[in-house]
Amino acid sequence: MMYRAYFGLIALLLTAPVVSAEAVDRSLRPVARGETSLTPATIPPEEEVVARAATLTDGAFAPALSLRPTLRPAALQAEAALSARITGTQAGFAAWVQEFRPRALEQGVRAETFDRAFKDVAFDRKVVERDRNQSEFTKTIWVYLDSAASDARVRNGKAALRKNAALLDQIEADYGVQKEVVVAIWGLESAYGTFRGSTPVIQSMASLAYDARRAEFFEEQVIDALKILQQGDTTPDRLKGSWAGAMGHTQFMPGSFQRLAVDHDGDGRRNIWDDDPADALASTANYLKANGWKTGVPWGVEVTLPKGFDYLEAKREVTRLPSAWARKGVVGVDGEPVKDFGPASVLLPAGHQGTAFLIFDNFEVIETYNTADAYVIGVGHLADRIAGGAPFSGSWPREDRALTFEERIELQKRLTAAGFDTEGIDAKIGPLTVEAVRNFQQSKGLVPDGYASPAILKRLR
Repeated sequence: MMYRAYFGLIALLLTAPVVSAEAVDRSLRPVARGETSLTPATIPPEEEVVARAATLTDGAFAPALSLRPTLRPAALQAEAALSARITGTQAGFAAWVQEFRPRALEQGVRAETFDRAFKDVAFDRKVVERDRNQSEFTKTIWVYLDSAASDARVRNGKAALRKNAALLDQIEADYGVQKEVVVAIWGLESAYGTFRGSTPVIQSMASLAYDARRAEFFEEQVIDALKILQQGDTTPDRLKGSWAGAMGHTQFMPGSFQRLAVDHDGDGRRNIWDDDPADALASTANYLKANGWKTGVPWGVEVTLPKGFDYLEAKREVTRLPSAWARKGVVGVDGEPVKDFGPASVLLPAGHQGTAFLIFDNFEVIETYNTADAYVIGVGHLADRIAGGAPFSGSWPREDRALTFEERIELQKRLTAAGFDTEGIDAKIGPLTVEAVRNFQQSKGLVPDGYASPAILKRLR
């Protein structure tokens, strides 16, 4: 299985309005927007759009190869980076632009392209504020999934599938990626093209590069965005996206666009911004294929666990064929063994009281689009529902709430102090923290499911 830096099994980080192949007009976290039809005027505010854009904390960019920013390992870094006072000024930004210009030209950007793109560009303080504050909001996986695979989103997904049937059939044939998966990503990223982003990409990327918290990463994105203009794929006035730079129907970051976007309609441009979704949807399928998509393999399957199940085996590194899991009592919700699609592991995103899954290699492929488990499950489940599948039959511990950023920091500190080293204090409930929780649970005679709940934090206190 491929490298992963996923966000955790409990909560999905959120910020105000969303989305994002690396974030709709909102952030790098799944964010909320109403959706009951494809017409913005009819969208009620309580219905949320959840998308990958909402997860732009360190590590949320795709693909896994090179677009992820460096992870910050320590609590002081995590807290200081988010709380540091914003000191940027328009004068400082203008000086940075002049300093950056030679570096961009050295990377192959023509002077006329740079000067045209940066005409009237100003420091966007609001973008930097969003980047600093994005880790302050959390949602549990079940609340996220209630929106990700809502009846409205499923209904609109089926309508989008019918409307674009010939296009999606061709994309599926060309790339071997299930068309419902492509539509599901489209649905989570931009509500099927309804919210593609309205923030000028050059301005937002340059503001974040000037801010210096992730200067190297965002400078690379600015250069790639400039090359998009230079290649003629779009024009400066149309190069818009989320505040974090994700663009178009399926929210590609400039770097991902440069490497994996395709010109499906053959007009000489890779156009993911306009109303016609052909290039964007084909680019998404190409993205998944390039990251290892296996045709005919599901992302995962909901399962039931037997009484006495060994929860120490519910971890990503423990893989077996479904037939082998069935011999241990792990079967589909219909009571039958899951088909042997390939090696699978048991995933318990909300612990032993939540819904259980067998997940396959394509789970990790979707993770390259957005590393949060909740996002991957949201895409997979929405795709299954669009294809006619049923809602999950398992339950969730809905009485629980998500841990806040401060509580996640505290949890990691207390686990480490108690002898269960999380190997970093960064507020991310990733595999090392999950394993530390599991070991703590085992030491106390609790079910060792690795679920970092408020009850575990209370027990540590």
